[in-house]
Amino acid sequence: MQKVVKQVAGIDVSQNELVVSLGMLTEDLVQQIYRSRVFTNNTQGIESFVSWVAKHSQNDIPVHYVMEATGVYHEELAYYLAIQGMIVSVVLPNKVSNFFKTLDVKTITDKTASQAIALLGLSRNLETWAPPTDIYRVLRQLTRERSQLIDERTVLKNQLHAEEKRAFSHKKSIDRIKTRITLLDNQEKEIIQEITQIVKLDDTVTKLVLLLCSLPGVAILTAATILGETSGFNLIRNKRQITSYAGLDVQEKQSGTSVKGKPRISKKGNKNLRKAMYLPAL
Repeated sequence: MQKVVKQVAGIDVSQNELVVSLGMLTEDLVQQIYRSRVFTNNTQGIESFVSWVAKHSQNDIPVHYVMEATGVYHEELAYYLAIQGMIVSVVLPNKVSNFFKTLDVKTITDKTASQAIALLGLSRNLETWAPPTDIYRVLRQLTRERSQLIDERTVLKNQLHAEEKRAFSHKKSIDRIKTRITLLDNQEKEIIQEITQIVKLDDTVTKLVLLLCSLPGVAILTAATILGETSGFNLIRNKRQITSYAGLDVQEKQSGTSVKGKPRISKKGNKNLRKAMYLPAL
């Protein structure tokens, strides 16, 4: 048997399950998926998963754990593995999707997705993921909370407009909607104040915010969102990476004279980072 030079655990993460495929790369550059299994996405399931990987992998070669960024569902696993000193990579969905298209796979399932992620880890030198520091984690939480408040307030304002335009409006209904809008306004102010205070607690973050705010159209909320979503630009090496991460990279289809398409923005990246580009200056 050829010597194994690389081992990867590809993980397709969902709210309730971890679908895992183990793959190896031998010295003759042959890639092989040799085991798959499903675990529950909780602390007990994660511990069972790590034990299973240790049992079915070679101890003299570290296992590279690769997973797709799926909202918040991958976070507990990623933090657990990083704290245990494992090699972890968190890959954007569009990167996995693009790689999947290169494979001769016609059926997309959780299992084939985990196999594709394992093959991606075997064939690429992926960046090692590191947990964000406390300040970036809090900034991400606060800016996302504010974004949710804005969405809720937009819905309420639309309801208020519809209620006021009715032929027979109900005053108490209108008053309750206005009360909820006022509550959201006050909560947004609290969040902005908290973000401003947190930014001032760290000199490095303060400098980064000031640098970002020197760009036209960028104010503290945009800067805080960008820093929170990128963990202070951790693992961001160039402008192309952050453009792709935000899902703002342009896709174009053109081949000869028969295949042509209009260029379009992919919108497959981090929606919170993408929305930050349209925040009003505050």
